[in-house]
Amino acid sequence: MVTPRRTQVLIVEDDEFLGKACHDTLRRDGYQVVVAHDGEEALRKVKADLPDVVLLDWLLPKVPGLEVLRALKTDARSRDVPVLVLSNSSREEDRERALALGAAGYLIKADLSLRDLRCRVKNVLKVS
Repeated sequence: MVTPRRTQVLIVEDDEFLGKACHDTLRRDGYQVVVAHDGEEALRKVKADLPDVVLLDWLLPKVPGLEVLRALKTDARSRDVPVLVLSNSSREEDRERALALGAAGYLIKADLSLRDLRCRVKNVLKVS
């Protein structure tokens, strides 16, 4: 008997505290959670095992979130994976740029609760 694959969430976050909080919250909800700490690692992990949704920090070491998002959305294999951008920036032009590149949402870290995060992940998975 084959066990069905659990929904996989890739968290791309270089802030250890926030990354762990997101990881623990989503794991408790039954998701398989994979973590990357920089943009380069994120792209490798997506290539190795396509996630169902990506939580993507905008400011990352090695490869910025903007470039990771662009790479994901221009690759035929990952183009349809929903990406929720996590950012410290509340600048409207940053939000507009992320959405124009294909992000499913733009979440400002200072305004985000773990409860909101859970709801956004659940909702974006229903749509995709």
